[in-house]
Amino acid sequence: MTLGRRGALGLLAGGTLGAGPAARPARAQAIGTLREDGPKPLPAFSLVDPGGEKREIPFFAGKGIVLNLWATWCPPCVEELPALDRLAALLAPEEILVIPASSDRGGRAQVEPFYARTGIRNLGIWLDPVSAAMRALGARGLPTTILIDRGGRERGRLEGAAAWDGEALVADVRRLCGAA
Repeated sequence: MTLGRRGALGLLAGGTLGAGPAARPARAQAIGTLREDGPKPLPAFSLVDPGGEKREIPFFAGKGIVLNLWATWCPPCVEELPALDRLAALLAPEEILVIPASSDRGGRAQVEPFYARTGIRNLGIWLDPVSAAMRALGARGLPTTILIDRGGRERGRLEGAAAWDGEALVADVRRLCGAA
């Protein structure tokens, strides 16, 4: 069987033979698969919080974290951000934080108007200005989401976009991030 150029490219991109264009992640399920790890310790890294202060993981002791590495120039990141915004509102009473760490070089000045334009209301403007968290965590691309338990340990990760407000992923987040 010969694949032809389109079929070979689809397989290289993780598609299936004969499939049309990939489904859009916020309207479907995850493109990536949630991989459960650990619990395993996190490497040292810091992020810039919405107030401009550097924060390291120990700052969040006792809270679960959904750490999303993203950028405004990344189409799958932009696609999943509204679902992360809804997830943040849903999980706030449970002390599970959704932290979208933007690696945009323009920093807050680039992310703030993006949030306003897209109606993001429940997410703070967190920055990873030199992609230090991305490198420390070994992220292979954007978006990458790390699920961190209340003890500050990585419990799972998903590479690629996902419908984070879907029932199955919400249950996984509660189970993995809510654990101590």
